[in-house]
Amino acid sequence: MPTLAEGNGGSGKTVCVTGAGGYIASWLVKLLLSRGYAVHGTVRHLGEEKTGHLRRLENASENLRLFKADLLDYDAMAAAIVGCQGVFHVATPVPSGILADPELQMLGPAVTGTTNVLTAASAASVERVVVVSSMVAVEINPKDWPQGKIRDESCWSDKEFCRSNESWYPVAKIAAEAAALEYGRETGLRVVTLNPALVFGPLLQPTINTSSQFLIYFLKGFSRQPNS
Repeated sequence: MPTLAEGNGGSGKTVCVTGAGGYIASWLVKLLLSRGYAVHGTVRHLGEEKTGHLRRLENASENLRLFKADLLDYDAMAAAIVGCQGVFHVATPVPSGILADPELQMLGPAVTGTTNVLTAASAASVERVVVVSSMVAVEINPKDWPQGKIRDESCWSDKEFCRSNESWYPVAKIAAEAAALEYGRETGLRVVTLNPALVFGPLLQPTINTSSQFLIYFLKGFSRQPNS
């Protein structure tokens, strides 16, 4: 199969995008639709406020199907993935504020949700899964990494260092990406991970994404997120 979203060869192919209403995922859905793919998008809420921007995309009326699906609900994720040749796993838990139980609120859901997507992809005979991880899984105090050496697939953030600093989002991203790659090795499912940094640009969705929110805090002179 040609690389997903590469070129204009999407005709007749169906792909699933998890967390379709988010910043990266919304632009991905727009790109896929423009290149002839049929798209199954998973969202937690089907209301107009959360999904209207997706429904208004060019070709959406013919080629976009939205599914209400939580990452922790395997059956719901499987229903969205069945019939797809590829999956872009973009969704990730991002709780706001202080976490009373990081394992329960973020770490467990991140790994379990990713595993659910991959298991459903295997059951549906999906050809490739692209997992959107984060630079925080790579760049934070990597152990024994030579200064100046380009960071590659063998470079990982120090999970215990992040845990000791209560940086739960990096811990979750490290654990989820490692689980995804291990699943691919064990089952033969083609799994690719991407590690974007902060992402800025025009918004398709009506809410501010986390990267843009950091920029707003910076411009307003906050040294950290209010109420954090």
